[in-house]
Amino acid sequence: MLDQHVLLLNQNYEPLSVCKARRALVLMLSRKAELIESYGRAARSVRLAIQLPSVLRLNYYVRVRRREVPLTKRNVLRRDGGVCQYCGRRHGVMTTDHVVPRSLNGMDTWENLVCACPECNARKGNQTPAQAAMALRRKPKMPHYFTFAVSGLGDVPEVWRQYLFLS
Repeated sequence: MLDQHVLLLNQNYEPLSVCKARRALVLMLSRKAELIESYGRAARSVRLAIQLPSVLRLNYYVRVRRREVPLTKRNVLRRDGGVCQYCGRRHGVMTTDHVVPRSLNGMDTWENLVCACPECNARKGNQTPAQAAMALRRKPKMPHYFTFAVSGLGDVPEVWRQYLFLS
């Protein structure tokens, strides 16, 4: 029960991190954080019963340096969910494809790399999607660091979605 994940928000409701329920209870008892959402169960001691938090908000503001997700093939495939951005195929080996090919001065950036199955990658070849008459399913963009990190946890609890802007 104390190993459950808890979303920790900054004072301005910006997502900061994910911690275990044990750490969240310590923050609540030391009055450093307040309960925003709970799991509906209580953690009990001999003299005290405290709601098990799901979302906490710090009582003070913490300055955080913006971190960026490293641009790697693995992270591009993870951002796109392992789905080919041209045909929508989900299974099998996936590659990364330059939307604007390198031969046409396409760069290695988040906005120019997408997940593609080998067949679509070969069919598109050294062309832009417009030249190859292939449409992208979704415009590629750089992922937000925290949202990207939380997606690695698996299923995000429904209660967290409004604070992570996933609704």
